[in-house]
Amino acid sequence: MHQYIVDRNTAKLGANPLPLDRNHSEICKFSGNDDRVWERTKLQELEERLMIRKDCQKLALVGLGGVGKTQVALELAYIVRKRWSAYSIFWVPAVSSESFEQAYRTIASRCSITLNPTEEDPKESVRRYLSSETAGKWLLVVDNADDEEVLFGTPDDSGGVADFLPESEDGLILFTTRYRQNAVALASKEVVDLQHMTGKEAESFLRISLTQGDLLQDRAATAELLTELAHLPLAIAQAAAYLNARPMSLQEYLSLLKNAEEDTISFLSREFRDETRYKGVGPVKNAVATTWLISFNHIRRSDPVAADLLSFMSCIEPKAIPRRMLPNVKPTEQMVHALGTLDAYAFVIRQEDSERYDMHRLVHLATKVWLRKQRAIEDLYKETVAHLAQIFPSDDYSNQFIWREYFPHAFRLLGNTQGIDVEARYELCMWVGRCLQVDGRITEAVSWLWECCLWRQDHFPEDHPSRLASQHALAEAYRANGQVKEAVELLEQVVAIEKEVLKKDHPSRLASQHALALAYQANGQVKEAVELLEQVVAIEEEVLEEDHPNRLISQDAVLSLYARQCSDREDQIESNVSQST
Repeated sequence: MHQYIVDRNTAKLGANPLPLDRNHSEICKFSGNDDRVWERTKLQELEERLMIRKDCQKLALVGLGGVGKTQVALELAYIVRKRWSAYSIFWVPAVSSESFEQAYRTIASRCSITLNPTEEDPKESVRRYLSSETAGKWLLVVDNADDEEVLFGTPDDSGGVADFLPESEDGLILFTTRYRQNAVALASKEVVDLQHMTGKEAESFLRISLTQGDLLQDRAATAELLTELAHLPLAIAQAAAYLNARPMSLQEYLSLLKNAEEDTISFLSREFRDETRYKGVGPVKNAVATTWLISFNHIRRSDPVAADLLSFMSCIEPKAIPRRMLPNVKPTEQMVHALGTLDAYAFVIRQEDSERYDMHRLVHLATKVWLRKQRAIEDLYKETVAHLAQIFPSDDYSNQFIWREYFPHAFRLLGNTQGIDVEARYELCMWVGRCLQVDGRITEAVSWLWECCLWRQDHFPEDHPSRLASQHALAEAYRANGQVKEAVELLEQVVAIEKEVLKKDHPSRLASQHALALAYQANGQVKEAVELLEQVVAIEEEVLEEDHPNRLISQDAVLSLYARQCSDREDQIESNVSQST
């Protein structure tokens, strides 16, 4: 009977991971600090399903890159070695075909399997041996089962990892992978999701990773930092490596991390030494962003539509992304498949009972790192703002639920596209401002409408319909915000120009005159308001039906002004009488 396990600091982590005899206690025990702190609940679930209930022989652990899958699998191997000594334990990295074959050759050597390279693939010899009764009980950990070509082969090679996996009533296989479709293909329905550490686990991991334990005395900064790092083990390890090399307080590090998006991306992209990850084997990287770049490139090759959706999402707010806001993909099945791909890679999570999706904040930032390497980010922003400007709802109150869903994403996009000189951006400013006004957020509305108006004044002639429309909208917001004089001044300009270029019964001209009359009224210029509204009512009586809403609104407005004039006269008469007596 053999029992092999991978040592933390030598075999598992070197260029050629080796299974080592359990009786060599000086190398089989885990050396260094005891940092087995992550996902106790998930670890217990793995142990329960594989070793106690034995309700499956293959099980896949799936989760985002850097979430700690390898570490959880290693912890399980340690537990099996300690509690179920009858089991041999084999660790096989599936990072590349070469790493897989090297691990199988080592197993063959340690288990004294005779290989005849002229007659048979050595991987087949190992598969056949582990499938036999001679091998006894064993646990095989297939780590980093991410690359589909490595796992399932290509038409040009002799097969993938899956073709050489043993099958035995006494054997168990645990896979770790970033990709749900791989997990399902390898282990069917026996899939366990690993999302992130709990708060307590994350704090424990940070504590043992720091050389200066007193840094954690600042409890508030510790909690805030772990939240910023989304409780991801790789992100925490990266932060600890930085803090160990450059002594500073957690508050100072937080300030750097949160100072600007570019600084955060720089931190995420920084490589660091991590003894818990493979070195020299395939595309494994330590930086959080670099780790995910591998997955991004995989998506780009295998599902371009999913890559386009991910690119779009990187430009907007990462939380509560409505599906209806995404670029339209036809047929619908292709859209469903693309979203399924992003979910399978754990890059987006669908909110329960909702058609909205969340992105990890760090994934959101890392996507931008990837995009900057792949394409001009400014072109992507232009495409995204053009799409959102096209689909953003009108300010009709019936659209309130939709525009409130869209607001956070529009704000993020507009903030990121300052300085990008495209008309669509200011069209989006226009509709955001108008909807904000209807929503009662007047000050914000003025800000966005002013930005739109300013751009159009610089790019369009004074009689351009879009320029006049933005001035009209800004004036309405000014009046609602109590900036009555600014509203009067702007609307007088609009009315004067429209008088030159539009017929007297043109709806836009009538609307501007009506708005100016209301601004006059708010400014105390009742006489001017009455005269202007009377003109509007007279024209609308000629061109609109009796029950047309615009005609009725104008009539009601002028009647209201008549009533105010009467009230003002009565007040004046009473005042005169009082003064004379």
